[in-house]
Amino acid sequence: MLRPRRLRSNANIRRMVRENHLSVDDFIYPIFVEEGENIKTEIPSMPGIFRYSIDRLGEELKEVQSLGIPSIMLFGIPLHKDAEGSSSWSKEGIIQQASRYIKKEFPSLYLVADVCFCEYTDHGHCGVLVNNEVDNDLTLTNLEKQTVSLVEAGVDMIAPSGMMDGTIATLRDALDLGGYSQIPLMAYSVKYSSAFYGPFRDAADSTPSFGDRKTYQMDPANRIEALKEAALDAEEGADILMVKPALAYLDIIRDLKELHDLPIAAYNVSGEYAMVKAAAEKGWIDGEKVMMEKLLSMKRAGADIILSYFAKEVARVLS
Repeated sequence: MLRPRRLRSNANIRRMVRENHLSVDDFIYPIFVEEGENIKTEIPSMPGIFRYSIDRLGEELKEVQSLGIPSIMLFGIPLHKDAEGSSSWSKEGIIQQASRYIKKEFPSLYLVADVCFCEYTDHGHCGVLVNNEVDNDLTLTNLEKQTVSLVEAGVDMIAPSGMMDGTIATLRDALDLGGYSQIPLMAYSVKYSSAFYGPFRDAADSTPSFGDRKTYQMDPANRIEALKEAALDAEEGADILMVKPALAYLDIIRDLKELHDLPIAAYNVSGEYAMVKAAAEKGWIDGEKVMMEKLLSMKRAGADIILSYFAKEVARVLS
């Protein structure tokens, strides 16, 4: 009789035949940077996650570095917002300042910058509005300016998240022509219009002042469209393809892993983080075990890289 239980009989044999493993090397840790001084403000809907001013950022980065986390992704919260999000490409923009600081004080950290406009516009949408609709091509022009400005400030990788058609081709051309052909692009290739983003919008002050983002983010019901979006980004020069959110879209992660020879990233988003924290606080689940199981499911589905607010906690568990 075949008995699969023979290979489950104790912890050592389970370790030896385990098919998938989490490593600290799998993770990118998102960090929120806010203009101002002496700011370390916990985000109420994301326990344990804070917004930092640059003068307080070092204490967080020292811990990240000590835990062996190789990479961080920056999101900025500016003081000034306008209709186009022009502070996002200013040389003195919050992420540009933070990038220069990080490259000086923590040069070994691999620095990824989210490229979008929702945190920087006074209307909270991801681009330039024309008749209350995001204009795709006008937004691409501004994305070029934001991208080049960030790379000049020292960013190692660009991650455009706004879901404008043609983003990857536009930014690849801008980087190559600007002398930055070595800078990789991590495309938010499959970004669903998801209810799981709620806490992030609190964290980044990016809730739209009207309407929603369904005209440029994907319908959660669609799979074939996801494959099309990823294929377009791969053709346009993406170096990494991302699926966001992760947990409710493990099938899409698997699809992309099977169809592409590029690294696949999964964004374990704010709502996925908050649900675990809230249920653990109530005593309804073992938060640490559920955290590890969820992240392992993303790895099992095919994710090579996981962006997660759990990164520091996972690093402590793995150590």
